[in-house]
Amino acid sequence: MDVPTTKASKAEADLVDIEALKAELAAYAEEAGGNGGDFAVRTKVLKHLKSVMREAREEAEELLFADGSGTKCAKRLCQIQDALIRAIYDFAVEFVYKVENPSSGERLSVAAVGGYGRGTLAPFSDVDLLFLLPYKQTPWGEQVVEYILYMLWDLGLKVGHSTRNVDECLRQARGDMTIRTALLEVRYIHGDAPLFKELVKRFDEEVIAGTGPEFIAAKLAERDERHRRQGASRYLVEPNVKEGKGGLRDLHSLFWIAKYFYRVRSGSELVKVGVLSRAEYKRFRKCDDFLWAVRCHMHFLTGRPEERLSFDIQREIAVRLGYTQHPGMKDVERFMKHYFLVAKDVGDLTRIICAALENQHVKIAQKLSRFLGRLGRGMARQRVIKGFPDFLIENARITVASDGAFEKDPVNLIRIFALADRNNVAFHPEAMKLIRRSLKLITPDVRDDPEANRLFLQILTSRNDPETVLRKMNEAGVLGRFVPDFGKVVAMMQFNMYHHYTVDEHLIHAVGVMAAIDRGEAGENHPLSTDLIKSIQNRKLLYVAIFLHDIAKGRPEDHSIVGARIARKLCPRFGLTAAETDTVAWLIEHHLDMSTIAQSRDLSDRKTIEDFARIVQSMERLKLLLILTVADIRAVGPGVFNGWKGQLLRTLFYETEPLLTGGHSQVSRDERVKSAKQELAEALGHWSAKERKSYLGRHYPAYWLRVPLERKVADAEMIREADSKKERLAVRVATHAFEGVTEVTVLAPDHPRLLSTIAGACFVAGANIVDAQIDTTTDGFALDTIFISRELPDDEDELRRGRRIADLIGKALRGEESLPATVAKKAASKARLKAFRIEAEALVNNAWSDRYTVIEVTGLDRPGLLFDLTRAISDLNLNIASAHVVTFGERVVDVFYVTDLTGQKIANIGRQDAIRKRLAKAVDGEEEQSAPPKRPRRAAAS
Repeated sequence: MDVPTTKASKAEADLVDIEALKAELAAYAEEAGGNGGDFAVRTKVLKHLKSVMREAREEAEELLFADGSGTKCAKRLCQIQDALIRAIYDFAVEFVYKVENPSSGERLSVAAVGGYGRGTLAPFSDVDLLFLLPYKQTPWGEQVVEYILYMLWDLGLKVGHSTRNVDECLRQARGDMTIRTALLEVRYIHGDAPLFKELVKRFDEEVIAGTGPEFIAAKLAERDERHRRQGASRYLVEPNVKEGKGGLRDLHSLFWIAKYFYRVRSGSELVKVGVLSRAEYKRFRKCDDFLWAVRCHMHFLTGRPEERLSFDIQREIAVRLGYTQHPGMKDVERFMKHYFLVAKDVGDLTRIICAALENQHVKIAQKLSRFLGRLGRGMARQRVIKGFPDFLIENARITVASDGAFEKDPVNLIRIFALADRNNVAFHPEAMKLIRRSLKLITPDVRDDPEANRLFLQILTSRNDPETVLRKMNEAGVLGRFVPDFGKVVAMMQFNMYHHYTVDEHLIHAVGVMAAIDRGEAGENHPLSTDLIKSIQNRKLLYVAIFLHDIAKGRPEDHSIVGARIARKLCPRFGLTAAETDTVAWLIEHHLDMSTIAQSRDLSDRKTIEDFARIVQSMERLKLLLILTVADIRAVGPGVFNGWKGQLLRTLFYETEPLLTGGHSQVSRDERVKSAKQELAEALGHWSAKERKSYLGRHYPAYWLRVPLERKVADAEMIREADSKKERLAVRVATHAFEGVTEVTVLAPDHPRLLSTIAGACFVAGANIVDAQIDTTTDGFALDTIFISRELPDDEDELRRGRRIADLIGKALRGEESLPATVAKKAASKARLKAFRIEAEALVNNAWSDRYTVIEVTGLDRPGLLFDLTRAISDLNLNIASAHVVTFGERVVDVFYVTDLTGQKIANIGRQDAIRKRLAKAVDGEEEQSAPPKRPRRAAAS
């Protein structure tokens, strides 16, 4: 058959003409007198096969771009592989190991198993083969198998293979569920066809028959374990397309189960046996096609069997699939939203097929109860829910009394979830299927129905498990229909490394975190929030605010402002008063403020606290905002919230509280300094009066106002010891387990590049700085305290790590370590986050502090960035009073409180502009280093 020449015809035809390929290979053997085993002939054959495979795969990739069909691409690649194997097989038996009169034992059948057996293949997938023998291996069969395998390996293919006779296949399939699954999809490729047919017939009769429940239970257990390994949520922002929840393997598992139990050979037969409706089967095929398209593009793009849809390739895959940017959403975010909607559909199909298995074959219910729901001890145990005749509880699962329950009263679509929460029961799969098919009943009238909204608020503010019920509502499609603004963020991802989940999953998880705090289950991690929530006047405001706080994501405007506007529309619908609505809207508009100020502002600066107090205005709002902030950060993803962030939030709360309650905020600055000195003098009672008086004069006011007493005492003892030893350099290390940080305090002669040197040493040592406070003594020394992220759980281990970092800092300060070269070398060895584009920006602000100019630098995080920034600031002849480092995934926000060398703010507009330009260049790694400035700093003297 000639290879077609037009795109349209090529799309419908095999990409490798097997007969033409066999003839071309035969010609090489005939040139050598029929000796196909000659090494020179083998070399020519291999070279030709490589050329054919490469050209065919390139054609398959072009066709994928042309028609966009993932399943067609996977089938084309499978056809290419089949053709290569058939050609190699025929060449081996005709020209290399030809047998004139083969015996009954000299038969061989080559079959595809596993994924290859389904007739689909990704560009760099493993090729799983079964070499099927009639009885036992013969020398001829061994040689042919070896020839085929070595040719495939030399083609660069990864081949999984087994060589067995029929009896061995059946025996191993009975004892090994993996082998049984592989044989379930066995497909004939070439060789002895009767031998293959014998295997299929006997496998069906001797292995499959009567073992359906056992197989289904095993596959569902395997699926659960796979989900646990990959991450239980299908909304992880870097999903595994093959193995993750809602991925291809889930679809394959569904088909394996249905194929095994219903004995069907194709997906379309699931409609005939009543497992899926035609619409559902169409959805099955669309999901399969989309996921295959994504997977094939990933393999083609990376040139390897890449299954994880990582940030590095998401944007390029989006472009390959034809997604474009819309207002408020990037092309990659539109693509990933489609991906997660498909993953959600896969979850729906799972529930539908599980329901069909249970209803049509109730005898397997006991064995499947662990996976299909809590079924109890009998299928007939039912009870009507008192006062709600439309609903039944059947074996600890809620279901409907009739298929017309939702049509009779559409509010039942909300009521069923409220009853499930109240009775603490799971959902019957049939009920979930009926809910999904009744979504069109949720009309504007239902959305405005007072009872429906009362029930929804009851679910949202439940003291049981609102997160689980809301997630079920979302999976069923009810939540997005009942709250259309929520529907707009369903499956929406944010293309960054900070948020681990889609927006809808984040909102639902945040409700769960709020409920845990409300129940007192988070006291160890969030002691202040757990305590405060008991005293707030109206807990439902917190739940409504946390549910709506990110509901405006993906829109062109600021999502906090638009979210507040949406809240003003929705809250009255939910039954909230005008005053309650105003509070919820305020919380949403300001839901980022407390986190931003706590992490990126100097909390010892009075102006910071006063400005924040003006925003909050009341203690009740301060309490609400703190709890909301904790729940929001906690719900971003595992490990995002830590003890250090919690400590910063508590500090901001406690510093702001007096301003809102009329406490010591009225005390003058001088009186507070005097009080702090007296407090330390009392703590140093074991010192002589002369020593205490001398030491109290060594610090400037800023030190006394912002350093806690415990650290003041430790600083005093360290300085005293250094003085007694006449040492000019001292380093102290302390661990803070609850806050998750390690404190490193450095006493050294004041120098403009001291913080830069410390930052560079920390980077070289692999330590991540999260905060820094810089103080200068009146006798020319600097007292710099940095806080680095804790890495080791045991205090002793972490202390040893801290001391190693301290030693490196000491070497760098003594000139024993050349930091610029070491930092550059280490930074070059670390990959930059090329998937993200963040424009570097430096803001210079004189309004955020009465005493300092505040520089806020934003950009793409990279190795050695803090070192480069602090060097640039030193080159600009600026003194750093404090530094605050915040990282939101790939985005870094570094804030520096600075003065000029005379201790004044940077008022000159031209100089401010120079600072902005220089630091923006430093973020991008384009900073030009000059010689270090000579003049000493005096930032803390102000």
